[in-house]
Amino acid sequence: MAKKVLLLAGDYTEDYETMVPFQTLQVLGYQVDAVCPEKKAGDIIRTAIHDFEGDQTYSEKRGHNFALTANFDTVNTSEYEGLFITGGRSPEYLRLNARVIEIVQEFFAANKPVAAICHGPQLLAAANVLKGKKATAYPAVGPDITMAGGEYVAVDADKAVVDGNLVTSPAWPGDSAILIEFAKLMGAKIEI
Repeated sequence: MAKKVLLLAGDYTEDYETMVPFQTLQVLGYQVDAVCPEKKAGDIIRTAIHDFEGDQTYSEKRGHNFALTANFDTVNTSEYEGLFITGGRSPEYLRLNARVIEIVQEFFAANKPVAAICHGPQLLAAANVLKGKKATAYPAVGPDITMAGGEYVAVDADKAVVDGNLVTSPAWPGDSAILIEFAKLMGAKIEI
């Protein structure tokens, strides 16, 4: 039986920060259960494509429909090797869901690998799991990390920051970096 990864996303999650991890983790042999509160396997979430076009912040365009692969209501974190939190706009409202917060806390309490990209660390801040941790995020989320007791680390968008069981990256250009480090945390032998 394949090891399982829980991928937490919602409507207007960033397209590349959802599709790329979902597919890459499957290529590495993991069963990826993509879930969203109030939705079940087969339901669709809409994605958004964020781009960096020289403006003060990213631009946003409608992305693809992404089919969820598992039911949120039946998530049992003890069945999973790791948690991947996608970015985009979904973390800002997913953090209002009490079960989402519990899920994040359960992964940290079990010291399992957790990856969060872009705005994903908003869920980590809301779950109060960042105290004493180094983390990166989209720069606008940096204050959330700091206010939650973490240390915001500014890195290029194609990099990742690892601190214990946590790996973070600022945006989709860091998909490769965050996935390499996340896979290593889950025991994969990755050579570059």
